[in-house]
Amino acid sequence: QVQLVESGGGLVQAGGPLSLSCVAPGRTSSMGWFRQAPGLEREFVPAINRSGSITNYADSVKGRFTIPRDNAKNTLYLQMNSLKPEDTAVYYCAAGGSVYSTSPLEYVYWGQGTQVTVSS
Repeated sequence: QVQLVESGGGLVQAGGPLSLSCVAPGRTSSMGWFRQAPGLEREFVPAINRSGSITNYADSVKGRFTIPRDNAKNTLYLQMNSLKPEDTAVYYCAAGGSVYSTSPLEYVYWGQGTQVTVSS
């Protein structure tokens, strides 16, 4: 069982930056971030392959979010810039899917989620 632990959520003003971290117990394959706003389905944000050479972003965050990973620390990051109120959601770290997987059903391991709130 792979247990992922996210951190870094919080309240930020629109236009501001925020970074999230996700620590895995060991090295993992492709990893990704998803988010879920109240009343909505969990949606794909970005993903990255094991080596970090391939990334995949949802259109809604392209140019604003990046998803670096540090395999030496078994840590995945989500660097968010130019945040918008519509980015408000619980953000989840996931592992076990493919870098091209955009459905949450294709991921096996999940973190507990961290709240991101963007005020206007």
